[in-house]
Amino acid sequence: MLAWSAEAALASGCFDRVILSTDDEEIAAIAGRHGVDAPFRRPPELADDHVGTLPVIAHAVEWLRAQGASPRLVCCIHATAPLIRAEDLREGLRRLEETGADYVVTCTTYPYPVERALRVDAAGRIAMLHPEHVNTRSQDLLEAIHDAGQFYWGRSQAFAERRPILGPGSMPLMIPRHRAQDIDTLEDWTRVEFLHRALTEGAP
Repeated sequence: MLAWSAEAALASGCFDRVILSTDDEEIAAIAGRHGVDAPFRRPPELADDHVGTLPVIAHAVEWLRAQGASPRLVCCIHATAPLIRAEDLREGLRRLEETGADYVVTCTTYPYPVERALRVDAAGRIAMLHPEHVNTRSQDLLEAIHDAGQFYWGRSQAFAERRPILGPGSMPLMIPRHRAQDIDTLEDWTRVEFLHRALTEGAP
């Protein structure tokens, strides 16, 4: 799975250097086989299942600066985004340069209005999360978007200062829902296999 992100990054032509942040020697070796350098190992405090994106990228930026590099723009590409495209990386970079935003974030739309979402209550019955919209027509609600989990283009200073990625300093790069699939569960994996097969067979 890591290979898809690595190949998209290298094919984009956007980067002077593509590196991997990891604490795992096996993953570092896989990255190396796909043309990605893993010049450091992530410290234990940044290597558990609860560490967020910002401290990990800030650590990488700080490491680069300690080596004498001065990255101006940085892109965090998730290894769990096999539907990523090089052209989206190029477009994200263009928007970051043109808008002056702190970050450009891949986003996609929810397939259904979030204001009409349901939950299961303590008695096992259906309840609306937003009951005030029980009679609101779907077409009268604002379209909501969410982080598509592919990449975050950003200014190195924004990462170093840990400015929020999903905040007022960010711009969205919209991608269609059929190209947005983060992988957190086995169900996600099954779905992305179907999507990947369809895309590689010529779907838009």
